[in-house]
Amino acid sequence: MAVSFIKMHGLGNDFVVLDARTGALPAIDQTLASALAHRHTGIGCDQLIVLEPSAVADLRMRIFNADGTESPACGNATRAVGLLEGRPATIETLAGILRTEPADAGIAVDMGEPRFDWQAIPLAYAMDTLALPVGWEDLDSPVAVNVGNPHAIFFVPDCDRVDLARLGPLIETDPLFPERVNVNVATIESRQAIRLRVWERGTGLTLACGTGACATAIGAMRRGLVDREVRVTLPGGMLTIGWGTDNRITMTGPAVEAFRGTFEPERFRAAEPGNGG
Repeated sequence: MAVSFIKMHGLGNDFVVLDARTGALPAIDQTLASALAHRHTGIGCDQLIVLEPSAVADLRMRIFNADGTESPACGNATRAVGLLEGRPATIETLAGILRTEPADAGIAVDMGEPRFDWQAIPLAYAMDTLALPVGWEDLDSPVAVNVGNPHAIFFVPDCDRVDLARLGPLIETDPLFPERVNVNVATIESRQAIRLRVWERGTGLTLACGTGACATAIGAMRRGLVDREVRVTLPGGMLTIGWGTDNRITMTGPAVEAFRGTFEPERFRAAEPGNGG
């Protein structure tokens, strides 16, 4: 059975989108998701996105990381789905209902409210999430924020000089984070601008991470480093993040449809899991 897919990206954070609303899909498990995500033997993506009918929103979105694990939220993928919808839409996720609408700069997403309690991150034990009293080599005292998934944010003089490919997986899997964590290294450039790199749990280094941009902006705002609306520049491009007086986060940025195609699931069932580095 040939299955249709749409290849999309938001600032280079790329997705394979499967739409179960338009036809039956094979069962999506960790093996199939990671095989499709593989850069050399699959279609290749950071996340596999599955769209389904929803009883509480316009549609439901499931998100599978490149290693096949399921993730509650992905800001860039939400913008991509918003682009496909082409109108204001509500999207059910494991992190709650997100809202998208077309905007001058692409797609605007209401990402909901950030959470700061140590149990909501979650952490293994109680500590101040505004400045965790922990460190890994030159990275220390991160802010912890949950914006649908957990993030640790380190503010550094030059994020490009951090060996994130080495330190990212160490921090991601540290026992302090029982559900693992996304690792962000950020440089404050002005009251309105942040430069950011992200190690995504289950995926690795990525050109962009929408929830990472949101978490980093909120962390910087909590510390009084930036204004309540800020531009976040990642290797793949720029997002605008606002934190309203209603405590809700708005993320605005572009999304792109790259191409469409089909695949035969049985060809991937026996594939090795992983994303091939």
